[in-house]
This record gives sequence, C-alpha cells and structure tokens, in this order.
Amino acid sequence: MAIEMKVPAVGESITEVTIAKWNKKEGDYVNLDELLCELESDKATFELNATSAGVLHIKAKEGDTVQIGGLICEIEANGAAKPFSAKKEEPKKEAEPAKKSSAKTEVIEMKVPAVGESIAEVTVAKWMKKDGEVVKAEDVLCEIESEKATFELRAEAGGILQILAKEGQSLAIGAPICKIAVSGDMPVKTEDKNPIVNTEQPADKNYAAGHGSPAANKILSEKGITAQEIKGSGKDGRITKEDAVNAQKKESVSPAKPTENKMIMSGSREQNRQKMSSLRKTVSRRLVAVKNETAMLTTFNEVDMKPIMDLRSKYKDQFKEKFQVGLGFMSFFTKACCNALLEYPAVNGMIDGEEIVYNNFCDISIAVSAPKGLVVPVIRNAEGMSFDQIEKEIVRLATRAKENKLSIEEMTGGTFTITNGGIFGSMMSTPIINAPQSAILGMHNIVERPMAVNGQVVIKPMMYLALSYDHRIIDGRESVGFLVRVKQLLEDPSRLLLGV
Repeated sequence: MAIEMKVPAVGESITEVTIAKWNKKEGDYVNLDELLCELESDKATFELNATSAGVLHIKAKEGDTVQIGGLICEIEANGAAKPFSAKKEEPKKEAEPAKKSSAKTEVIEMKVPAVGESIAEVTVAKWMKKDGEVVKAEDVLCEIESEKATFELRAEAGGILQILAKEGQSLAIGAPICKIAVSGDMPVKTEDKNPIVNTEQPADKNYAAGHGSPAANKILSEKGITAQEIKGSGKDGRITKEDAVNAQKKESVSPAKPTENKMIMSGSREQNRQKMSSLRKTVSRRLVAVKNETAMLTTFNEVDMKPIMDLRSKYKDQFKEKFQVGLGFMSFFTKACCNALLEYPAVNGMIDGEEIVYNNFCDISIAVSAPKGLVVPVIRNAEGMSFDQIEKEIVRLATRAKENKLSIEEMTGGTFTITNGGIFGSMMSTPIINAPQSAILGMHNIVERPMAVNGQVVIKPMMYLALSYDHRIIDGRESVGFLVRVKQLLEDPSRLLLGV
C-alpha cells in the first residue's frame, strides 16, 4: 500500500514551498522518521520526515514549487528495494545474446562531463548512435550544447548503447546521459582506436572539418554565412555554436579590425552567474507586491544620540555584570517605539480586507541578516519587557537566525518593524514596509555633525531616522507625530522610565 506524503501547513501566510534538497533517492528504502528532504518557504527551511517505512517514490523534484497540501512523494509500505536494483541488471541481459559466450558483462555509466567553469547544464543536441546499437571505443555518440559551445561525447568503451537522455533534454553537469554494456568479447579500447583513425579520417577528411553542429548551422543560415567562410575551432576543425555566434561576413570583418584593436581591455572580464535561491525569489516577489499594493511614503527626522551614549558609558559595565548581557541601542529604540505605538495606534495597525485592525500590544519585528538572506524574527509583547529582557531576546533570536534555526512562530505576527542599516554604514534610506504591517522604522549610522545649540555650534553624534508608512491607514499628522515622539524619548531617556 502506497502512503502519500503531502506538504504540511507551515504557517498562516505561507501558501507554497520549494523542494530545496532531497536527502534520499528514488527507490531508496527509508525508515520511519528518517529525513527525506528539505523544504524552503519565504521565511524558513523545514525538514520532511518519513511517516512510514518503505520504498520511496519521488513526485516533486528539487527546485519544484509545491502548494500547501500538494503531493511530494509516496512510500510503498510493503515494498522492498529490489525492483530498483534490478534495473541496473537489465543492460546485462540485453548484452548477453550478442556475446554468445560465458564472458561477464560490465555496464559503464557515462555522465555529462564538466565543459567550463560557469556552465552548470547542457542540452543533448543530436544522437549520432541509436539506442541498442553496438558502438566502438571513441565513437562519437552525440553532440551536447551549452550556452557557449557545442561538444562531442565519445564512447569510453565498446559495447551496446543504452540511451538515457533524449534529444533536446537539458542535463546538469555530472548527470547520467547513457550506459554502455561492455562484454568480455568486445574489442578493447586501444585496439579500436587506431583502425578508426587510420581508415576513416583520410577517407572522409571533411566529416568534421568545415562542418557545423545543428545549432551552429542554424545560426549561420540566419546570418547568411556559409560554413566555408569561417574556420572551426572544435575538434578536427568542426564549427561550434560559439564559432557561429562570433562569425561575421567578410565584408564587415576588415573595417571592424582597427576598432577591435582599440577596444582591447587589459583587466579580467570574467562573470559569475548564480541561480536565485527560492528564498531570494520569494522575498523579491513580496517586496514588489508591497510597493504596488500600498501607498507608501517616508518621513525623516534626526536624533541626538549623546544622552543614550553617555548613559550606556556610565552603566554598561554594571548592567552586564548584573544581567549577563550587553546594553545596546536596540533596547532603547524598542522601548521608545512601544511607547509611541501605544500613543499612535494607527502606526501599530494593519488593513484586513475592508477593516482596520488596531493592536493593543506591540510585537516588534527586528530585521536580522542571516546566511540565507534577511529574516525578521519577532519580540512578543515588547511593551511589557525591561531593557535586559529585550536585549536577551534580541541576542537569542539573532543567534538562532545565524544558525538557520528560526521557527515559523518566531517570524510571524509582528505589528511593527525596526531595521538597522547603520551597522553596515548606511546614512539614510527608505525602508520597505514588512507586509501586512503598516510601518517600519529605519535606523542609520551615527555621525558627528556640527549642530546649532543656543546660538553656538556644537559637534554632536547624530542619527537620521526614517519612518516608511502606508498612507491608506496612517495620515501625515500621525506619522510625523510618531517619529517626533520617538525622537523625544531617545534624546531624554529618563522619559522612558517615567512614562512622560
């Protein structure tokens, strides 16, 4: 009996996940609770464990996006791993009738070779041999194309060919492309190689020279260039796809040479392409959606950080000795934002359909840079926490983020976000709202600047603050008032203790 395994519900706002990595292969026998694969959402990575023991049948490949409740795999509870291993013996049975002897048959699996540093996959352009055909060592089996050139795949030994990848199919580097069943009666590779070179090459000298691959011929025909007009750089003078792309008509080549000589660059011009991770793609999609679906504006103010810096310098050692945690700026900003949010509830609210939801609590989301990207864990009920409790919770969440151990519960349900670009040197920015929240506060670096105080110029450590907000729910008066209130509380920290 086959047991279906589907994508579990992993969070309220998550509707789909991506198969990040399979830890087991098709046909493997798995045990109960054994790790099968890793799933990625836009917020975290999860592990999928087997709900039963049996033979695994994979239904969703790595990189596939599957909806919540969608089928990922099946486990045949009463099955065994024998059918999977039997497939490996099939080529042997096919090769035996051709041998007419008791010699053993060896199956060689040929894989896609590495054809360049930046090339991750190739396409099977054309098979030169048919499935089941007897091939000799060094015979050209097929042509494989990459985004840069066309290559020939040659037989590693003589035997019966079993094709695994069809024409037009894309394969990753290292993926199986065919198998060769080698019998003990087949000629050895060294015996086959010399006759082919001596007899075929002189008889048909133009088999490779001056001839192009299917892809190269197509490009040349579009340009109106014949194969005789260019020289091939492939094996035995064969014209590759890259040769065709770079080819030009003779009339246009000569005037272009002086210009090309002037444009020679002395430095490296290498590029590195990397596929976007599912987390990065999801974050990109959500950020664009926020820009399109909200009436986002940003208001700015500046804060004199000297009072907080003086307070930290005076009590930081005693604070750490008593609470075993450092006294940072984030606890001051979190407490100031909580006080201001209770005074301006619209900044702490959100839109749900045609209703506005006002929250009487402050769940503060703190943006943290993690190895896989930006994550936003939440400090629950921060309005009732002390400075040391906030600092300890920030350290705990930041540590779990760097170790990729944050749970969905720790990253959902925030009502307001604080992001600190100042730790990377940012002087001013316009942060994007973390939907479905309605506002986000951006902190920046502290810079000493000349300020006018009582008619005199005084050098003070100043920080720019930016509040991005959704104008559909928050008016200008509320956004400016909120930011001014945060400024007052930070420039006079005693207000945080007295609540005034």
